[in-house]
Amino acid sequence: MNSILPKPEKEKKPTMQNITINIPDIYDTNIQKLIKLKIVPSRSECIRIALREFFHNEYKTMQLLGFFED
Repeated sequence: MNSILPKPEKEKKPTMQNITINIPDIYDTNIQKLIKLKIVPSRSECIRIALREFFHNEYKTMQLLGFFED
């Protein structure tokens, strides 16, 4: 007997914003080294990781500055 199971919900990807930034050449050189060593897959992912870690490390300070108030 075949039972019809609901399809599992697909995990929604966060929406992304395309931005342009200027960084020093040395930053890009080091990002390219990380890509070559397969530590990160792309510039975008490298910058997302850096921002994620920054926000994680600075969360308490950001709370004190009122970043999370409505």
